[in-house]
Amino acid sequence: MNGTSVSETSETHDALRQREGALFARLRACQSLVVAYSGGVDSAYLAYAATRVLGTGALCVTADSASYPGRHRAMALDTASRFAFQHEIIRTAELENPAYRANNTDRCYHCKHELYTRLTALADARGFAQVADGSNADDRGDYRPGRRAAREFGVISPLDDAGLTKSDIRTLSHEAGLPYWDEPASACLSSRVPYFSAVTEEKLNMIERAEQALRSFGFRVLRVRHHGDVARIELGREEMARAIEPELAARIDANLRALGFTFVTIDLKGYRLGSLNEGVLLRAV
Repeated sequence: MNGTSVSETSETHDALRQREGALFARLRACQSLVVAYSGGVDSAYLAYAATRVLGTGALCVTADSASYPGRHRAMALDTASRFAFQHEIIRTAELENPAYRANNTDRCYHCKHELYTRLTALADARGFAQVADGSNADDRGDYRPGRRAAREFGVISPLDDAGLTKSDIRTLSHEAGLPYWDEPASACLSSRVPYFSAVTEEKLNMIERAEQALRSFGFRVLRVRHHGDVARIELGREEMARAIEPELAARIDANLRALGFTFVTIDLKGYRLGSLNEGVLLRAV
């Protein structure tokens, strides 16, 4: 390795340590904090860092609902147990809101409004100073109406404030020994339902069971998008070739048809973040 490469590596490491230090300083200044903790990579690292800095001054809260994948619930419980987070699970009722079920481009706003209503009330009742979410610096570019709700409720984003990217968080999570540091990015099950198509518990259940089936076949990076009687499967590009091998393709087709889909398709573009946002940004409110 030449000197330039060593220098660049050292500079990169030093910059990461500075951002990590900025996060710890930001958390220390909070004094106490309720963390919106889904169990994914970002919120798990935030929960870990907040617990490390604030101890019992950090309360990690998981919101459970029909749109929350059971896989994520298991991850949240596992990490919380291993790292002794002060952890609670609450129920949210976003599906009772007609504006959420209508699934317009501001659906995420209504979900987060419900979440932050519950979390800020809990923080006030228990005497916690602030509520924090796991948004990171990479989230600034995508369409995320939920961040409007965060601003309205005064929810802070310490990872973003510290300039930590998804890659940074994975590195720090790996260093900390967090078990799901390399888990593929994910989101709530409702994000698999195209905008302007109503969100229902039946659809969410079909999506979750379809994704469970794909994982049972060994796929790792995946989404099942619910287009009425069509299941549109998005896979990591390196996994797509395997999915169309005749025997496995037939098994995938049979499993998803058994859940209620009439047609099962594979999106040739593969998985990409926020694919349901494609073509709707100009209509977003």
